[in-house]
Amino acid sequence: MNDRVSITVEGGVADVRLTRAEKRNAFDDAMFEGVNAAIAELAANPDVRAVVVSGEGPCFSAGLDLSNFGKMASGDFKSGQSIVELPRTPTGANRGQQVSFGWRDLPVPVIMAVHGVALGAGFQLALGGDFRFVTPDAKMSAFEMNWGLVPDMGAFPILRELVRADVARDLVYSARVVEGEEALAIGLATRVCADPRAEALAYAREIAGKNPDAIKAAKRIFNMGLDATVADLLKAESREIGALIGSPNQKEAVSSRLEKREAQYA
Repeated sequence: MNDRVSITVEGGVADVRLTRAEKRNAFDDAMFEGVNAAIAELAANPDVRAVVVSGEGPCFSAGLDLSNFGKMASGDFKSGQSIVELPRTPTGANRGQQVSFGWRDLPVPVIMAVHGVALGAGFQLALGGDFRFVTPDAKMSAFEMNWGLVPDMGAFPILRELVRADVARDLVYSARVVEGEEALAIGLATRVCADPRAEALAYAREIAGKNPDAIKAAKRIFNMGLDATVADLLKAESREIGALIGSPNQKEAVSSRLEKREAQYA
């Protein structure tokens, strides 16, 4: 962990904050390292049952630090070939793509609470969550085309799950800015609210009160993605339910509900 990201865990909910407010939470090398270190720390913490990610200051994240574009213009930057050759996770993500895909790989639900702007790298970070709670005036954009680039932090496989194919192409080709209500209408946002972080934390606490084994099982099935066949999904349902029925936490879910008390999960 470094000074770009903070984590507080309480009641099973991890409150993750981007803390580079003076630079609008822009991504420099330290921010990439901080986000990926946070993902690794959360993955290793068995007490975490839900995650909320938000940005301190005026916005969620303004994207890639402008100094990086200066390096690109001057030629002082990694070549395209060197980027292709970067080490990859088992999912297939390199360091930059892990900033979005790492949240999907976490076994628990992740809520991105977006205010201000989420542009470029910040937009793709937001895509990595299971949910996106946004303010009505939040501005989201796959901004890379404005710099002569394409999104390269996981946007393509995630967008194909969230929006129609022509909408995804529109967002990438035009790099246009989408605000809260339109984001909800086209499938980018889950919920529009005045205070996304507060609502996300409240929702995360609700999720943290469910059987954590069942929540993780559901996320495993969802993460099979659009490429999974119906037969694969049906088998996965059967496999997961077989492991859950009669397990200690499933028994506690039933008992606590019948006894009208708060569940105490292991």
